Order: sequence, then structure tokens, then C-alpha cells
Amino acid sequence: MPAIYPFTAIVGQARMTRALILNAVDTRIGGVLIRGERGTAKSTAARALAALLPRVNVVKDCRFGCDPDEPTAWCTECRERDASGEKLPAEERPIPFVNLPVSATEDRVVGTLDIEQAIQKGERHFEAGVLASANRGLLYIDEVNLLDDHVVDVLLDSAAMGMNIVEREGISFSHPARFILVGTMNPEEGDLRPQLLDRFALSVDIVGIREPRERVLIMERNLAFEKDPEAFREEWLPKEKELSQRIARARTLINKVTYTSRDLLSIAALSTSLHVDGHRADLVILKAARAQAAFDGRTAINDHDIALAAELALPHRIKRTPFQQTEMTTEQLQERIEQLQGQTMSGETEEKTAAEEGSGEKKT
Repeated sequence: MPAIYPFTAIVGQARMTRALILNAVDTRIGGVLIRGERGTAKSTAARALAALLPRVNVVKDCRFGCDPDEPTAWCTECRERDASGEKLPAEERPIPFVNLPVSATEDRVVGTLDIEQAIQKGERHFEAGVLASANRGLLYIDEVNLLDDHVVDVLLDSAAMGMNIVEREGISFSHPARFILVGTMNPEEGDLRPQLLDRFALSVDIVGIREPRERVLIMERNLAFEKDPEAFREEWLPKEKELSQRIARARTLINKVTYTSRDLLSIAALSTSLHVDGHRADLVILKAARAQAAFDGRTAINDHDIALAAELALPHRIKRTPFQQTEMTTEQLQERIEQLQGQTMSGETEEKTAAEEGSGEKKT
């Protein structure tokens, strides 16, 4: 197996690496779309992240890599084995990295049921697809804008549900399909339909680095990697292990991260002020903010976490005119959150004062 370029050796592109890390901390966020020109480390970052992630505990001999600690999410085969009284042993596996070709069909993605065999022999036979291979791993789609819209829709549905259910002629089969979805595309080759664009939880627009010293650093690191990949990986191994352990700790902490009504109000007010359609953005911001807090080793989110999450969740959901700024910085988002909170508190104070005055008038 060829050596993979280290994730921590990627120069710049902080938003892209942060979006990938947050999805690694909490796969329920819903994936990331990376839009940018050619040669900006999009595919390199996706492959590097998969190699960086900690190994996972799975049911031994399970085709779908079911988690032995989550029986409610087991595949049909594991549930049947358990119902028959079989003890399901566990083993560790590396995180799978699955590359979906642009020519993939729906059957290739979701898998197929052999109806003929079911009718003739009374046996259910399921041919696993890409979603089965990607479970608890990373599913990478290069040039996602060139993939058939219906296939993209199926992928995004499975990523949101965390389960793949295939039904044919009254016969059904289900298996977990929880994965980190990473789509990359070059906008010059066409964009995704707005409906599909919104289904990606996070989005990052990246361009080539303009700072000469950083461009030199990119060349030096790539030349060193091409000369001796193993030696280069060994050099970066301490940083890779440190980041891998930090992600693993964040995964154990994510369900303990709390939020307040004030946090929810800040998220809702921010989305409303930017005229974002629907409610998906609010939920994504909350999930990403919790993942950010867990990654930083905290058990409560704050305004900065919300701003960092919004920076990734809103760019592809904000409607812009040709003369509007293309994106907002974390600082601008945090300032807006604080401003909205101030307006909310002021409004609540005015309502309270009016209510007290009204009460006083009634008494007189």
C-alpha cells in the first residue's frame, strides 16, 4: 500500500482541515463539500484524514463493520445471529477509505437484493454496495457535481439517517451507514443544484495559497515526501499521533457537551438575520459547535464555537447579490452574534418593563 501524505503536514487551508476534523469528531454532522480550484490539496486532505483516524471496534466477520456496543444499529445479519443465541465477538479494524467513482449507479451505491434466489430457494441474499464498505469510515467523492443527482440524493439521505435500507418485492435488508462524507468539486465544471448543495452540512471554498513563503514550504514538503515517503511520514508521526488522540478523546466527550437556551437563541437569530432558508443550518451549527467544543476539550459550547461552526455551515446557504461579500470571517460572525444577543436582551428588558408598568396600572 502506497504511503499517504500526513494530514498535519498540509500547509494552510485551515478551514478545510477544521471542517474535516469536526466531521471526524461527530459523523452525525453530515459531511463536508470542498469547492476549489485544481491542485489545492482537496483529495490529499481526505485521504490523509482517513489514515489518521483511530481504529474502530467492530463485530468480527460482519460485512458491514457493525459496532458491537450499538445493537440497535446492527445490520440484519448481526441481529439474526444474535437472535439465534450466537455470541458476537469483536475485533479492531482500520478506518475504511472508499472512493466513489463518478460513473457509480444507484445499485452500486446502496447494494442489491437477489429476488430470483429469494423466490426459488427462499433465501435472502444481499449484495453489499459502496455504503456498506464505507460504514464507520470515510466516503470520498471526487467531482461530486458530475455525479448523477439521484445518486447524490441517495448518498446524502443515508448520511443523514445513518442507515441504508434496501427493499425489493416485499423483502428488505438494512445495515448501518454512518460515515464521513467528503465531496470535492471544481466550480468551473458546474455547480450542484441548490437542493443538493443544502444537504451537505458544511462547505468550504478554497483557493491556492498566495503567500510566497508558504508556497515554497508546500514545494519543499512535497519533494521530501516524493523522495522518501516513509521517512517523511516518520518525521510527522508524533504530530499525527497527537491529533489522532485528540480526535479520539473528543469522540468520547461529544455526548457530554452541553448548550443553553441562550446558545440556541444565538444560532436561530444568526440564521434569521442572514436570511437562511429552512432549519437545517441551525441544527448543523449546533452539532458542529458541540464538536468544536469537544475537540477543544470542553463540555459546554460558547459564542466562539458557534461562530466557527457558522463559518462552515452558512457559506453555501446564504443568498447573495453579485455585489455582496462572498464570505464572513469568524470575527464578523462572532460580532454579529454578540450584537444580536444585545438586541435580544434589550428587547426582553423592554418587554419586562412594559409588563411591570401594565401590572402597576392595573393595581392603581
